[in-house]
Amino acid sequence: MADPVQAAPTSDIPSKDMPREGRRKLSNLLMIWHFGSRYPAQIAIALLALLTTSATTLYIPWTFKSVIDQGFSHGGNPDHINQVFYGLFALVAVLAVATAVRFYFVSWLGERTVADIRTAVQANLLRLAPRWFEENRPSEVASRLTSDTAQIESAVGTTVSVALRNVLTGTGGIISLFALAPKLAGMLIIGIPIVVLPIMLLGRRVQSYSRSSQDRIADIGAMAVETFGAMKIVQAFGQERRESERFAGAVERSFTAAKRRIRIRALMTALVIGLLFGAVTLLMWSTLSDVSAGRLTGGALTAFIFTAGLVTGAFGALTEVYGDLLRASGAAERLAELLNEEPEIRAPAAPATLPVPARGTLTFDHVEFRYPTRQDVAALHDFSLDIASGETVAIVGPSGAGKTTLFQLIQRFYDPDAGSVRIDGVDLRNADPAEIRARIAMVPQETVIFGATARDNLRYGRWDARDDELWAAAEAANAAEFLRKLPDGLDTFLGESGARLSGGQRQRVAIARALLCNAPILLLDEATSALDAESERLVQEALERLMTDRTTLVIAHRLATVRAAKRIIVMRDGQIVEQGSHGSLIGENGLYARLASLQFNEAA
Repeated sequence: MADPVQAAPTSDIPSKDMPREGRRKLSNLLMIWHFGSRYPAQIAIALLALLTTSATTLYIPWTFKSVIDQGFSHGGNPDHINQVFYGLFALVAVLAVATAVRFYFVSWLGERTVADIRTAVQANLLRLAPRWFEENRPSEVASRLTSDTAQIESAVGTTVSVALRNVLTGTGGIISLFALAPKLAGMLIIGIPIVVLPIMLLGRRVQSYSRSSQDRIADIGAMAVETFGAMKIVQAFGQERRESERFAGAVERSFTAAKRRIRIRALMTALVIGLLFGAVTLLMWSTLSDVSAGRLTGGALTAFIFTAGLVTGAFGALTEVYGDLLRASGAAERLAELLNEEPEIRAPAAPATLPVPARGTLTFDHVEFRYPTRQDVAALHDFSLDIASGETVAIVGPSGAGKTTLFQLIQRFYDPDAGSVRIDGVDLRNADPAEIRARIAMVPQETVIFGATARDNLRYGRWDARDDELWAAAEAANAAEFLRKLPDGLDTFLGESGARLSGGQRQRVAIARALLCNAPILLLDEATSALDAESERLVQEALERLMTDRTTLVIAHRLATVRAAKRIIVMRDGQIVEQGSHGSLIGENGLYARLASLQFNEAA
């Protein structure tokens, strides 16, 4: 089976000569077809079942013709009638089985296609740099993976099947009508272009309104996730009413967008149904003279009426089907945007290999960097720094000095605008980001705990770690005691964002995770902030074990945590303004001394 993560081949991309609107529609449908066509056996079975159901449905009027013309005429023929009804029962059985087979395989294709699209989109999103998620709300992206894929599932699992069935029934029915009564069939065909025209004219507006409606639904989902994720803040500041009004406003905007779409679709349905059934009524009126003159038998008329009803219903249903397909097209367009998003940070064609064994040296060589969204301010300016293997360096400075930017560049979430960042002598732009990050362990200021078990949260550091290794890391991180007290031990679900743990416990889980990485470079971003004294002591002890024999960079706003560092780098406005030990920097009476004086005087 083909890899569901693989992107659509370039051959599927329509020609640029095509009109823009048509090209966009076609590319959306091709994206869905690209994923669905990976299962030709299921498609073949579904199509065979569709053909069987349509053919069986269209043959039923012919049995009625046979019964009326041969069974009820000339005194009736009971044997013939019995044979016809035996055949009709057989047709019903075939129709039932074929319908069940069609439903199963078409539904299977819908679910499978959506599963593959979701997997492919998620895999592509994981390749994107953090910058992309800073500019695009993750909650809105999550909405696309749910509500938009539901639209596609409905289209593939239901709408496409209905469309094909009605096309087959309508086409076959027209052929059958010509076989029964060519004159009447010709008159019926004249009305078909009148039906198709409003569909084409109104269809584009339906697609536009469908896209707008889906965007508003995504806004609702994003707002709900944001509000529920900050319930403590919402309630602490008494903003429940405001959030309720804001959500109600988003719901009303979604309803307004949906009303526009529904209004157009209702108009389409009314026009088509009215035109089709009006045409059939006129036809019936015109056939009375043919029946009276004997040019048309009663059985043929009955079969014609029955078949004309099937044809009318088929083409009438296509109006709703077309609207559903346009909604799916809009959803596919939004998902295709995510699927086709290219990562800014990627491995070069021939990535440089980092030396083995790893030494853990770090070098910043005249680095210039500005965040893409803040081009007016230099986050780093002519920044140079060498960090030896196994060295511990503390980085301090006021907010906005560029401390966190160093970590972002080391992990290659961004590339410098000028200069270079090197690990073990290799320019990070020439290396595979995955190989770079495999040599780095990180303990962030805001600890991330996943809504999973304690075991899975620990194993995030190294997924193949055994339980004895997990417990060893937990012991070293001063986390084993509280983990053992959990109701189910390592199998305990920690809650959304680790809600069942305290701040200090979450931080120690993060340290154990970093220990399991066993990486030569360690990044600590204010890892003891916002902790009480006891938790800070336990975390600090765990950090000291973690820092042993590793190259360590420590960002700290609380200077008490960096006194023991052999080298302290003081930053301001993206540059190094001072460096040295705690004692030497205090003696220089510069920025570090002023920061220390403020903090230590406040502590006193």
